[in-house]
Amino acid sequence: MLQEVPLGQRSLADYTHIAGKALIERIRELAGPLEGKRVLHVSATAFGGGVSEILYTLVPLMQDVGLDAHWQVILGREEFFNVTKLMHNSLQGDPQAISDEQWEVFEAYNHMNAQSLEGDWDLIIVHDPQPAGLRQHALERGRRWVWRCHIDLSTPNPSTLSRLLPLIHEYDASVWHLQQYVPAAMDGNLVKLVPPAIDPLSPKNMALSPDDAAFVCEQFGIDPERPLICQVSRFDPWKDPMGVIDVYRAVRAEIPEVQLALVGSMATDDPEGWEFFNTTLRYADGDPDIKILNNLNNVGAIEVNAFQSQADVCMQKSTREGFGLTVTEALWKGRATIGGDVGGIPLQIEDGVSGFLVSSVEDAARRSLEILKDPELTKRLGRGGKERARERFLTPRLLRDWLDICHEIGV
Repeated sequence: MLQEVPLGQRSLADYTHIAGKALIERIRELAGPLEGKRVLHVSATAFGGGVSEILYTLVPLMQDVGLDAHWQVILGREEFFNVTKLMHNSLQGDPQAISDEQWEVFEAYNHMNAQSLEGDWDLIIVHDPQPAGLRQHALERGRRWVWRCHIDLSTPNPSTLSRLLPLIHEYDASVWHLQQYVPAAMDGNLVKLVPPAIDPLSPKNMALSPDDAAFVCEQFGIDPERPLICQVSRFDPWKDPMGVIDVYRAVRAEIPEVQLALVGSMATDDPEGWEFFNTTLRYADGDPDIKILNNLNNVGAIEVNAFQSQADVCMQKSTREGFGLTVTEALWKGRATIGGDVGGIPLQIEDGVSGFLVSSVEDAARRSLEILKDPELTKRLGRGGKERARERFLTPRLLRDWLDICHEIGV
């Protein structure tokens, strides 16, 4: 069997004060006819990225409104995840091609996992490229199949995309963050545009007092009395942590007391992560005011919350970004946020209103200095960002969108 992910409980009623009564009532109206429907989410890993964070809340909320919803992860060894990481990078524009032998590895593991897929499901939702081949080998397991893309396909490697698309065409529908990610060849297939969302009540996003946030940060050597720049993301070339270090060094030239925290989690489906983590560590060159931390340093959800809540500048200096849930997290906490002008980040940051969009180290450093020198600007951006997150990017809206899709495809 695929590995079932154990889940806690969530109550939709707990979100009423945040999402508003009208949205909660609409969700219950949509959920009524779907009561008892069997829904399975399939992903590559149960931790270490935005997909897993979404599912830890979305699936229990589906259960709370009456669906028989589950989440399972595929099985794979390093040889498989090496291929899928290359595929991930290639689909986001890396020119390196995937060899026929590597495609055979991908196919073999998808076939193996398809044989391990058990049960009869009204809907199977497959997340991202790693398990995209499941439907081909397990069609009878689901009445309806939906493929959910969480990455930026705006400039994909054509050879990789051409091998993946025939698998995606077989699904009853596909779901994407933005129209610009949808390949032209998907014309004629049912395509839905649904941005992701964060759980405002999770340990990572719940309200922390300033004292609590400061206390947690102190445990990792961060001085709460000094300005802090923070980026939370995987250690991945597309997230540009070394560019963030360059920003910090430029800012430090004018504000010597500034500190930097680079915080990420190491995922099981990202064998490249450790290599890039160590490269980033070397680039920091032993600077005691650069903290490079991950989940193996006891950095969990509460700690990430504290770093973001304590930061004077939250940054997501991505050069490619499917959406960037860490941007949403920072906005929700009312922090002044700077993001790369790529992918899904401009959907969240209205430049100068809910944060700043940047395209270079120089831009990011200039905007960081503006924020650090102007408390009123910091407050204005924080208020604008929090309201934008509340209106558009919280989990109840995402749940409503999935229920809409269930009705549209006849679950």
